[in-house]
Amino acid sequence: MLAGPTAVGKGTVVAEVRRHHPQVWVSVSVTTRPPRPGERHAEHYLFVTGAEFDRMIAADELLEWAVVHGTHRYGTPRRPVERVLADGGRALLEIDLQGARQVRTAMPDACFVFLAPPSWEELVRRLVGRGTESAEERERRLATARAEMAAEAEFDVTIVNAEVRQAADDLVALWG
Repeated sequence: MLAGPTAVGKGTVVAEVRRHHPQVWVSVSVTTRPPRPGERHAEHYLFVTGAEFDRMIAADELLEWAVVHGTHRYGTPRRPVERVLADGGRALLEIDLQGARQVRTAMPDACFVFLAPPSWEELVRRLVGRGTESAEERERRLATARAEMAAEAEFDVTIVNAEVRQAADDLVALWG
């Protein structure tokens, strides 16, 4: 399970794991937010309506879910994760702090990895450099990131994302 503050590069590190470590199954999260440029349904996220997300919650189809940055909902579909684990596979979940806390309750034996930026200034640079959020959204995300950074001690392992390939390799090495 991989979590960390907004713009730390979770998606980039996970994409690197997908490219170079195909033995690791990566969960595809569901979200109510619209796709960003270049994102594809079922590859980057499962993009659903609010009504469909509500249905999934009611049917207990999500291992975890949360409202992120006060706007959109994200969650992890339960059945695919359980299927991979039951088959003895390796599952990687890319989730936020709220979701990590829910998974900790549901799966206390999982390995919880915090992806940290090399510095706060680098995190801000990455967020601004994406150019995908308005100034108001960036401020909201930075406020959330401060709280997320403060929760690092809740995790089993911290990996600093100074270089993407190294962070991905360090993550996969945790499985031994």
